[in-house]
Amino acid sequence: MWIQPEEVLLAGALWVSERANPFFILQRRRGHGRGGGLSGLLVGTLDVVLDSSARVAPYRILLQTADSQIYWNIACGSSRKEITEHWDWLETNLLQTISIFDSDEDVTTFVKGKISGMIAEENRLKQGDEQEEDCGKFREAELKMRRLFGMPEEEKLVNYYSCSYWKGRVPRQGWLYLSVNHLCFYSFLLGKEVTLVVQWTEVTQLEKNATLLFPESVRVSTRDTEHFFSMFLNINDTFKLMEQLANIAMRQILDNEAFAADRSLPKPCKTLKNVSALKRDLDARAKNERYRTMFRLTQDERLDGHTDCTLWTPFAKMHVVGQLFISNNYICFNSREEDLCQLIIPLREVSIVEKADSSSVLPCPVSISTKNKMNFLFANLKDRDFLVQRISDFLQRTPDSSWGDTSPLSLIGHSGSSGTPSSSTAESVQRGRHYHTGLPTASQGLLQLYHRDAPEDLGPKAMKEKMKEEAWNIHFSEFGRGVCMYRTSRTRELVLNGIPERLRGELWLLFSGAQNEMATHPGYYGDLVEQAMGLCSLATEEIERDLHRSMPEHRAFQNDMGIAALRRVLTAYAHRNPGIGYCQAMNIVTSVLLLYCPEEEAFWLLVALCERMLPDYYNTRVVGALVDQGVFEELTRAFLPLLYEHMQELGVISTISLSWFLTLFLSVMPFDSAVLLVDCFFYEGIKVIFQVALAVLHDNMDVLLSCSDEGEAMTILARYLDNVVNKQTVAPPIPHLHALLTSGDDPPPEIDIFDLIKSSYEKFGSLRSDVIEQMRFKQRLKVIQCLEDTAKRSVVRAMMTESAFSIEELEELYCLFKSKHMTSCYWGSSSSAAERHDPSLPYLEQYRIDPAQFTQLFTALAPWVCGGHTHTLSARLFRLLDQNQDGLVNFKEFITGLSGMYHGDMTEKLKLLYKLHLPPALCPEEAESALEATHFFTEDVPRESSFLSDLDILGQQEVTSGEEGKDGGADGEEKKEEKVKDYRYYLRMWAKEKEPKTETIKDLPRMNQEQFIDLCKTLYNMFSEEPLEQQLYHSIATVASLLLRIGEVGKKFNNGSKKTDDAAAQAPPPDLQSEEGPGEGGSGESQVCRALADAQLEPAAPQTSDEETKDDTSVSSYSVVSSGSLQCEDIADDTVLISGGEQRQGSVLDVDWSITFEQVLASLLTEPPLVDYFEKKRDIHSKMAVCKAQRAVERQTSSASDHELTQHST
Repeated sequence: MWIQPEEVLLAGALWVSERANPFFILQRRRGHGRGGGLSGLLVGTLDVVLDSSARVAPYRILLQTADSQIYWNIACGSSRKEITEHWDWLETNLLQTISIFDSDEDVTTFVKGKISGMIAEENRLKQGDEQEEDCGKFREAELKMRRLFGMPEEEKLVNYYSCSYWKGRVPRQGWLYLSVNHLCFYSFLLGKEVTLVVQWTEVTQLEKNATLLFPESVRVSTRDTEHFFSMFLNINDTFKLMEQLANIAMRQILDNEAFAADRSLPKPCKTLKNVSALKRDLDARAKNERYRTMFRLTQDERLDGHTDCTLWTPFAKMHVVGQLFISNNYICFNSREEDLCQLIIPLREVSIVEKADSSSVLPCPVSISTKNKMNFLFANLKDRDFLVQRISDFLQRTPDSSWGDTSPLSLIGHSGSSGTPSSSTAESVQRGRHYHTGLPTASQGLLQLYHRDAPEDLGPKAMKEKMKEEAWNIHFSEFGRGVCMYRTSRTRELVLNGIPERLRGELWLLFSGAQNEMATHPGYYGDLVEQAMGLCSLATEEIERDLHRSMPEHRAFQNDMGIAALRRVLTAYAHRNPGIGYCQAMNIVTSVLLLYCPEEEAFWLLVALCERMLPDYYNTRVVGALVDQGVFEELTRAFLPLLYEHMQELGVISTISLSWFLTLFLSVMPFDSAVLLVDCFFYEGIKVIFQVALAVLHDNMDVLLSCSDEGEAMTILARYLDNVVNKQTVAPPIPHLHALLTSGDDPPPEIDIFDLIKSSYEKFGSLRSDVIEQMRFKQRLKVIQCLEDTAKRSVVRAMMTESAFSIEELEELYCLFKSKHMTSCYWGSSSSAAERHDPSLPYLEQYRIDPAQFTQLFTALAPWVCGGHTHTLSARLFRLLDQNQDGLVNFKEFITGLSGMYHGDMTEKLKLLYKLHLPPALCPEEAESALEATHFFTEDVPRESSFLSDLDILGQQEVTSGEEGKDGGADGEEKKEEKVKDYRYYLRMWAKEKEPKTETIKDLPRMNQEQFIDLCKTLYNMFSEEPLEQQLYHSIATVASLLLRIGEVGKKFNNGSKKTDDAAAQAPPPDLQSEEGPGEGGSGESQVCRALADAQLEPAAPQTSDEETKDDTSVSSYSVVSSGSLQCEDIADDTVLISGGEQRQGSVLDVDWSITFEQVLASLLTEPPLVDYFEKKRDIHSKMAVCKAQRAVERQTSSASDHELTQHST
């Protein structure tokens, strides 16, 4: 490749000159290629340790001038072929031109300008954003990674680091390359080369630790082994990037979606040294994720920037130090001191942004006013003008919102109107919709509807509730109300004391961030309901099944109004997010949301729960809940080590915690108590649930330590949770079904929920959200890989009965098959992997591969190697296995085909081979003549015969069933017995219909002549690499000639009287008929001979001259054998006749000539070499080992022409 000219002072150091002229020198790196001795080893070691580009580009061209001692490096190459092309171009195009220059300076300037111009033109033609953004040094490293590890262009390098890899007890200094899908390491020290490639999808654990043996190292664990890396310059940055890439890989396994680079990132002001565009992208993703989590914002929110500042807080009369964050839709503030102050200002609410007067007390202030007359004053801003300009830019893009935040209660009260488009204002139109503003649940929560007509309660509990409401009203007047409210430690105190029932829906919506999403999507829910209702799917069936199980003890769900609202919300969400659809426990959570919120608000709260606050909780495999279960176990070990040991022995933690987390304690605690935990959850997030769970275990620690089995421990915890009460609730107590079932003779003492929450904060309040996120990552790796292992075991168990492969072989084959699927996921294929992966299918059918990937696996694993014919055979087998004709094959179908080739008996193997030369395996395009092609679309003899045989079978079944029915009627004298027998009879018939019909060799259709010739070609190709090649050729020639004569004889019998008359008109006298039979057979045989002779001359089969010579010999010997096997003198005349002008005779005869599979099988059984070949047991282990080791199957091989880099692929 041409490179920007750079100065070289010492041209001879570490390089050997190979070619030279007055202006250019072609050099090779010392020690590269042909030996090099000790100096070569030292140079190679230096190149790796110092990250020299000479390791992957060991050739270069220098520009030299006679008077100057300075050389200019203008080109480098990885192979002699590449660098020679550059050298030839220079000699052809530049040498003559520069030889007429007078000044050496002019020569240097001209050549440098020419090379720079060519590079600029190349970059312009590439039009790749990454190529333009990434600096030259980084592009060089990416090229180096692809050369060393054989990666294709699609594999993008994220970053690379110098470090040591511990191989045994010896550290190997080298370079760690982190790409999107792989972790790679390369080291070359004094002749010892280490190459390591680990897929991120194979990583089961990633840890940063410091031990005596490995000082501050990173441990990367896979299922098979562990790798240790140390001696990083900045281990924290490296480890964060590794975590991020492993997380992306886990997401790939879950969703089967390839990593997509973010094209909307702002361009950097300058090209950052050694930082790729992908690295910037991933850093931005990490910052966005933290920002969204901190302020509960939607997934599409992108952080534009942040800066230090102070915020004037009118309630505290002071300036609070913190950070200001700006994104495309929000301005947010978070105080440096935790819980002091947090603020979220949606840009849709902003009316004025202005620069206030600066003073010594208030330097560089900016004032922001909102539509509900709130003012926010930020000061101590470093770049105020730029900040105001950015906010103005975002405000211009923000659509004007008619919602406003002036009256949050009116917004909450009339949110149902947003569900109906403005054009549908007429009540008659609204009434026709499933969801409209006229519905009671569109404007109020179910509890409000039921308490509406109740007399006013003036008891002490009601008074306490009113005092809570008053406390919140005071808070609103002081801190603001709605989205722009100041959130402080005072807000948290009020939440922990319980949110009043009247305000619960409003505050849940606010704290969860759902209010923002609802405000920016007016009418979305109503339209979604209209689209979803009436559709039938697996999710809707499960929803209907669970509707009446959702809080059946509450009267709101004992009638159609509550049930209908629940149905609409769950169905709308299943339609919005088919990836989740519906999961058990969603109904319980949603029913609680509907008690306090109108339908649309409940829907958006459910969106916030499923997609942001409880990620992956409600997918098909409840991954999120399993991850948090692992985190809970880890927290138990840290906070309650004694109890953890005992509980692990009993196996209780994993059993109890799943239901606690999935339903936020709603299914295990009395409703009035659990709803207070939901209050805290919406404000604090998941950490509250962990705290309370730990507090529950802590309160029962003594009793649990004395438990002897799992059942006893679970009963203790269940009874404890049943008796957690809310003594301040105003509503009449709702009976808790679980409590009624588990209460004993002497119930345990009641526990106040407020005391439980308070003790959880006192004992476990040190838990931090960022620590929980870190623990979640660690557990996510473990959980997803465990689920994958479970899936693999399920598949292997299911296939054990259907194939003859061993457990180990099936596991290995599953891994190879899945890796093919995953490879297409991130390196692209003819169809996207996400479309092929359907989690609702059984594990056997979830992963599927396309024809190209199937061909790669077939070539690597199949026992039948057919040279250039292998791809054709693979395509045919793919069509045969693809029963639903969707262009994809699943693992079950793949194993079925492979098992037949490896473990079937001779009959099964031949049956498979026979089928591969008949439709549907044989496609019309593969027909050798136009006549053959037309037969696929017109009436075909083989198909007709098989169809008729099917009719015969059906006719026999009808006769049999009629007789059975007659017998049944004769035997049964009483009507009752007759009815019983009829019932059993129909059941038996139904079972017979359901049974898969086993295919016999008689069911196989007949094969015509051209298909038979094609079969002979395949067999010829299969035998070409066998030790007993000549014997097999002799045998197949004998069998072919025999079958051709059998077909001729059969043709005469099948033609009937009409064909006999035709034969009499065209044939020689009757006394010669007996001689003509062999002659016609001979003509067919000679055609086979020619076809087989041509088989090895197909252009698709790449061969060396030696192989061609060998094959020509084989063909000639085969032709002699086939002629000799007939023992007939008249063949030569017939052969001449056919070649002389009647060559199409064989094709014309194809219509009538045919043989059956039984005839093929019987003929082959007469030849022992063929029997031995097909009966021979084949070993798949060696092929699997090669397939696993040879990563080149999935990766593009290096382009080195003279095999200089072959050692790197080991």
